[in-house]
Amino acid sequence: MKGETDMKKKTIALFLAAMMAASMAACGSSSDSSDSAAASSAAAESTEAEETGDTASGDVTNAEKPLVWFNRQPSNSSTGELDMSALSFNDDTYYVGFDANQGAELQGQMVMDYIEANIDSIDQNGDGVIGYVLAIGDIGHNDSIARTRGVRSALGTAVEKDGAIVSDPIGTNTDGSSDIVQDAEVEIGGKTYTIRELASQEMKNSAGATWDAATAGNAIGTWSASFGDEIDVVVSNNDGMGMSMFNAWSKENEIPTFGYDANSDAVAAIAEGYGGTISQHADVQAYLTLRVLRNALDGVDVDTGIGTADDAGNVLSDDVYKYVEDERSYYALNAAVTADNYEEFTDSTAVYEPVSNQVDSETKSVWLDIYNASDNFLSSTYQPLLEKYDDLLNLDVEYIGGDGQTESNITNRLGNPDQYDAYAINMVKTDNAASYTAILSQ
Repeated sequence: MKGETDMKKKTIALFLAAMMAASMAACGSSSDSSDSAAASSAAAESTEAEETGDTASGDVTNAEKPLVWFNRQPSNSSTGELDMSALSFNDDTYYVGFDANQGAELQGQMVMDYIEANIDSIDQNGDGVIGYVLAIGDIGHNDSIARTRGVRSALGTAVEKDGAIVSDPIGTNTDGSSDIVQDAEVEIGGKTYTIRELASQEMKNSAGATWDAATAGNAIGTWSASFGDEIDVVVSNNDGMGMSMFNAWSKENEIPTFGYDANSDAVAAIAEGYGGTISQHADVQAYLTLRVLRNALDGVDVDTGIGTADDAGNVLSDDVYKYVEDERSYYALNAAVTADNYEEFTDSTAVYEPVSNQVDSETKSVWLDIYNASDNFLSSTYQPLLEKYDDLLNLDVEYIGGDGQTESNITNRLGNPDQYDAYAINMVKTDNAASYTAILSQ
């Protein structure tokens, strides 16, 4: 019976293709032969797919398949406005990241707490000015903007324009004359001190890659050569740049350095004088990135294994994540990592215990890219976590590493989206969601 059914399917498909070709020829189209061939080919391919089961998701179009944006939220890089067309591309589209504003406030407060606790020793040259330098990751990235604003807000050096704290780099500002930041005055232990942002720049290399650790290492070399004895604190938008500056200069000169991401090397360096970092709960983010796809592929409620326990017992508590419905976004919450608690964060690639149970689901395929294969946080922390969770969630993930510079370096490798059941996308620039949705919509 199956052989007869298959033969009928082939006969019908070939008949329809022939009818389509004949119809197009009758219309006198200038592209008769190519269109007819395309129609016949499409019909044959469709029949073959039905026979062999080669398609990833049956009759589901690529535009309907589950999609998660992660780490870089679709948004306008100038205004920060969310790209809701990308975030609502289909019913199973979400963003996974972390609460950037909450984390930024934590980082700024961590630096301020350190200054207050160590005021007797932190002023290196005794001039009454607590000078800091700031490594900015990407001036068009919402997370970088938030971290810059968080530090300036907590230290009192922020300047507002049009209702928002200015996050632009200042170049150098050793005399305190910049109009992008301002000097702050704080009273600690009965004495008044000035807090000043001495210098800041976007760490972008000559090829265009941002968040560049080597550029940060070079920057601290330039700054220390010009006004080294005025630098009392080093602050970075992430640990990759922070550790580069720490190893290049501030460790030897015993200057507290603060980063963000809680990478394993940065956490370990706290024992050697690294001031502190922020854990953005990469273990929770990586889980959410794949869990949202797993739920969509299984056709279950998106909250399964997240806020509601799944059959395996996986569940997250509301103190480690939040979901903002009108943004279609899941955000992991942050934690400060300092000399007081760093030993709890030494393994940045350990899965989060409450969601470490194996699920019982059919294996599905996922296309996932990392925007920059050289990014310290994504390559050393996030991807190793994803690789552990993909086993627990029965997902066959193809990992694509970008160059951190051009979107086409990644999109050119999404040449056959039909073969995947779902997609997880980490863009080079937050403005470029359409580069991916256009491919999926073809």
